[in-house]
Amino acid sequence: MAETRHTRVLIIGSGPAGYTAGVYASRAMLNPLLVQGIEPGGQLTTTTEVENWPGDTEVQGPDLMVRMEAHAKAMGCEIVGDIITALDLSQRPFRASGDSGTAYTADAVILATGARAKWLGLPSEEKFKGFGVSACATCDGFFYRGQEIVVVGGGNTAVEEALFLTNFASKVTLIHRRDELRAEKILQDRLMKNPKIEPLWFHTLEEVVGTDNPLGVEGVRVKHVKTGAITEIAAKGVFIAIGHAPASELVRDQLETHMGGYVVVRPGSTETSVPGVFAAGDLTDHVYRQAVTSAGMGCMAALDAERFLAQAGEVSGRDMTEPLGYGAEATAE
Repeated sequence: MAETRHTRVLIIGSGPAGYTAGVYASRAMLNPLLVQGIEPGGQLTTTTEVENWPGDTEVQGPDLMVRMEAHAKAMGCEIVGDIITALDLSQRPFRASGDSGTAYTADAVILATGARAKWLGLPSEEKFKGFGVSACATCDGFFYRGQEIVVVGGGNTAVEEALFLTNFASKVTLIHRRDELRAEKILQDRLMKNPKIEPLWFHTLEEVVGTDNPLGVEGVRVKHVKTGAITEIAAKGVFIAIGHAPASELVRDQLETHMGGYVVVRPGSTETSVPGVFAAGDLTDHVYRQAVTSAGMGCMAALDAERFLAQAGEVSGRDMTEPLGYGAEATAE
């Protein structure tokens, strides 16, 4: 028989927002339970040098997330290595299903599922995923030592990936549909000064080409956006770096979303369209998308959840160590 576990605060996600919510919810004596999800530590685990985390001139992304996890645990947050596959926000307490078979119930939920890499949607891209096509330079860059590779994109992600990949590749071609990058100026300056990087302006990726046996990338075909001319570029690796999309599949039909799936929160808070459900980090933020802002929102979500639960307990007259019933629903306004 599947195990059912109840918690006052269920935190879904384990990036800066999730772990910070765990720290604050623990300090509020809410005994939170945090489910890490498919990528424990979030996007920072696939980042190398982080230079904009306050207090650290430079820190490795994975190391920072290990520290955050340890901090949350030290405060009393229970961290579970599971993946939430379904979430029901229509009943109280809220119910979640884990990939492990465990069922979770909670009086309040903090969503911190973050965002994940976008793909172009090309059949050839899908064909060679994991066999020369990647969305994570820090994960796979090591495999391309001395090889020529391409990076697709023009924002911070693309420039950071291109710069990182120069540690391994003999040449990095950055393919961008415009002739101007959207990345921060300091990153643009580093890219332009790097002799291993060659920008290819006004081009889009049309097809990844390679071998079938064994499966592997040999190059790409790119199209000039103005002339339509097709050019083939030799490459052993293709890194797609066109941004990220919010991981809101669990709640897309249950919470108000906008801007392609970002969860809507009330201005100045982390309250969603369902009382008792809070959202923080990249799941809600299509503007800043920074680790430090995600952490700040995680703090806000825990404080909002604490206030919600306190008000719910006062109205319902319940012992707050026990699951709340439907009577708590009227307390969120």
